[in-house]
Amino acid sequence: MTIRKATLEDAEAIAKVHVASWQTTYKGIMDEGFLQKLSVEKRKELWLNNIPREESIVLVAELDGEIVGFADGSPVKEGEYPGYGGDITSIYFYEEHQGKSFGKQLLNRLLDGFRQQGFTNAIVKVLEDNAACRFYETLGARRIDEHIIEVAGGKANLLTYAWDKL
Repeated sequence: MTIRKATLEDAEAIAKVHVASWQTTYKGIMDEGFLQKLSVEKRKELWLNNIPREESIVLVAELDGEIVGFADGSPVKEGEYPGYGGDITSIYFYEEHQGKSFGKQLLNRLLDGFRQQGFTNAIVKVLEDNAACRFYETLGARRIDEHIIEVAGGKANLLTYAWDKL
């Protein structure tokens, strides 16, 4: 697997991973109708905006020349979780590439990017029913917050995990 910085040319491939991974990851957690209506075109627009943002780190994971996963991180929003620097906003892989340590490799590269930006710690927000909670816990993150949010026409418990030292 190769990990590299995303380019604008990667936006559509990232969008495809984004939609497909949401449809598998959040099945049974979010409304099925909402998940089926997710649009690669709309996600592509999102990534065309996110990739060039100076404060963002967008990475892709390639296997045999195909983008099979991606990660996105940026500074923690001002006023949110004071004292924390980096915010991991996305790490997703196609379902068939999950559980192969690719996520760990991608996360470590994203955390390296945070270190290069001068951050010494980071957070990630995860829906409580998402199996990624165990992934982050296994990699040393600790839960620091939780609250109910509205998502996809329903309510869900959003957990915030942190690494206090990168």
